[in-house]
Amino acid sequence: VAVNYSRSVESADAAVGEIRKLGVGGVAIRADVSNDGDVRAMMARVAKELGGVDFLVNNAGWTKRVQPHADLESLTDDVWDRVWAVNVKGAFYCVRAATPHMRARGAGAVVNVTSVAAFAGTGSSMAYAASKAALTTLTKSLARALAPTIRVNAVAPGLVPTGFGGWTDVHWQATSARTPIQRLPTAEETGAAIFYLATTGGLTGQTIVVDGGLLALGPMEGAAGR
Repeated sequence: VAVNYSRSVESADAAVGEIRKLGVGGVAIRADVSNDGDVRAMMARVAKELGGVDFLVNNAGWTKRVQPHADLESLTDDVWDRVWAVNVKGAFYCVRAATPHMRARGAGAVVNVTSVAAFAGTGSSMAYAASKAALTTLTKSLARALAPTIRVNAVAPGLVPTGFGGWTDVHWQATSARTPIQRLPTAEETGAAIFYLATTGGLTGQTIVVDGGLLALGPMEGAAGR
């Protein structure tokens, strides 16, 4: 398993350590996914050191809180450009670089990590929501373009307490109370959905929402809602 990181070398090394405890080879590779040259070099190294590329999970993301969404003037070009470069172009660069290696092995699977923001238009900023909607559509486009050899699916997490996006305990508690399952999905549950899509051969072009039912069922307000 190759773990890509941009800045957090300690976290990447810790992840590789956990992987190796399971008896699996692992390597941490620094690369900025918004840089096509970095991405191509990373995929070449993965293929060389690990023997090929079978699965790709596009989990890199960037955001900057611009709230409220009605504050249009604060949604500056630097926010738009960076969020698009990482969340959309970065995922595309990774798929493009991985495709020849997957085709060489005769099969492959990609899972893009989008967000419920893609469907609800909520989230840290309008630019972030738009980027995730674009990635959701890109998932379908890539699934068509790369079939039948490579499957491409997506997972759209809701609010997951990982530290991403600048959300606080207040946000997590408020969302937990409104979620049909009365709690937030965990990172492990989101990972299980990613693993399912990566390894289940009959699925492509799909997006699974992992948010405890909030998007599908709406907020649960009070005992009557339950």
